[in-house]
Amino acid sequence: MLSFESDYIQGAHEKILERLAETNREPLSGYGNDKYCESAKEKIRQACGCEEAEIFFLTGGTQTNQIVISSMLRSYEGVVAAETGHVSVHEAGAIEHSGHKVLTIPGHEGKIKAEELAAYLKAYWEDTSHEHMVFPGMVYISHPTEYGTLYAESELASIAGICSKYNIPLYLDGARLGYGLMSRETDVTLPKIAQYCDVFYIGGTKVGALCGEALVFPKKNIPAHFLTLAKQKGALLAKGRLLGVQFDTLFTDDLYFRISAHAIEMAEKMKEMFREKGKRFFLNSPTNQQFLILEDGEMARLQELVKFDIWERYDEGHTVVRFATSWATETGDVENLREIMPSGGQ
Repeated sequence: MLSFESDYIQGAHEKILERLAETNREPLSGYGNDKYCESAKEKIRQACGCEEAEIFFLTGGTQTNQIVISSMLRSYEGVVAAETGHVSVHEAGAIEHSGHKVLTIPGHEGKIKAEELAAYLKAYWEDTSHEHMVFPGMVYISHPTEYGTLYAESELASIAGICSKYNIPLYLDGARLGYGLMSRETDVTLPKIAQYCDVFYIGGTKVGALCGEALVFPKKNIPAHFLTLAKQKGALLAKGRLLGVQFDTLFTDDLYFRISAHAIEMAEKMKEMFREKGKRFFLNSPTNQQFLILEDGEMARLQELVKFDIWERYDEGHTVVRFATSWATETGDVENLREIMPSGGQ
């Protein structure tokens, strides 16, 4: 059966598997204190244009979000996010479990607006009883967002400016960062993210790795004893080499960017096919996630032939669904989907 269910349904890029096999018997120190982790960190610093960046390799996105937010906030602070943000909806209350509230503001196709963030923070500090409330201590965004949309550089700059005004960090979740960076419609680069954000991570799990994320602190602002906190939360691998080898491979010869660009190319082919078939788009996504509005009966018939993600109800008879390409999607997959996908939309 064809599957466009998500971008982590396959294992890992072949070059990563080859490097893991090649280095398998090599005795190396644990917890990221090995030459491959150090090599990967240096390559990431170069890609970010930030020689002083401090980098940690952690097991997964949810763990990374929880550790970053809980380690950078005081006990009485929460994190501001879009109501549709991943930390708000799809992390099983991981942030709240750490003792910090997710403070939501409206999401617009997954993004927050700088002016609404400014109004929220202004209203909080002007409230005479704010000492009895959860303090907004950080702003969380994702790029791409849950809806495959992207922040423009001007939007990032505006949000960063507001965070700076209120002296709170801006955190960017980059679970699918490669697909955002290689979109045909972006003006955001890795160095610009390092410039505007106080902390961010480069997703590996969804972009060619077996698992793992590369967390970047670009401004000498790492929380005290961060390694200890990561271990306490279960996100630090004893065999840190497994993540170091993967990211060292991803950042050799631009592999991370090349395979991300391939996913975008496949998504553009799929998008054009959907247009030719007369399908209705829920929104315009310039990344690897494409959202369609399908009539429920058509959706049920299609599910017998291809896997895709059920996203949300659109109306009484229609559902929003998501088709995702990845580093591993092949042209033949899109062509096979073309044969399966009926024409017309309702």
